[in-house]
Amino acid sequence: MYLWAINTLTLLAFGWDKLRARRRKRRVPERRLLWLAALGGGPGAVVGRWIFRHKTRKGRFSAWLFAILIVQAAACYAAFTYLPPLLG
Repeated sequence: MYLWAINTLTLLAFGWDKLRARRRKRRVPERRLLWLAALGGGPGAVVGRWIFRHKTRKGRFSAWLFAILIVQAAACYAAFTYLPPLLG
């Protein structure tokens, strides 16, 4: 349930930021978008970038986002590979 909520929130935040950018209004800080991704919304962030074509030219932002995704993927792999045998 948590992962659905955080990914939906992250996707909406990317959409909101893109809308605000088009209207030249106050934006969602990049740091907040990255925190949402780090809290479990990595897939939602990637989908948001793809759907809204947003933050695609920001090299440093992209590097941080994909680093977060790699850490999350490694954590999922470790959880599904090593946790079940430990639990019996």
